[in-house]
Amino acid sequence: MYQDEQLVCEDCGSEFTFTTGEQEFYAEKGLTNKPKRCPVCRKNRRQTTRRPKKLYDAVCSKCGVQTQVPFKPMPGKDVYCRDCFTKDAE
Repeated sequence: MYQDEQLVCEDCGSEFTFTTGEQEFYAEKGLTNKPKRCPVCRKNRRQTTRRPKKLYDAVCSKCGVQTQVPFKPMPGKDVYCRDCFTKDAE
């Protein structure tokens, strides 16, 4: 029923493939228009239109350095800076 289709990106002008799998996905979601942008341009557009994350000031529970985290720190819960967090994850 579906066949891979070559489309041209309206942003960068490169040719990209609208695959049968993507076409089936669009149909399942009720989307009737074909994509106008290649996957790279779609990703870039999503990232530029997304609201920036709110960052909260905090003090690392392990080393005491001032840091920022993407969640509101709760009293009594440990908060780590990026360095201490990655060291613990290893």
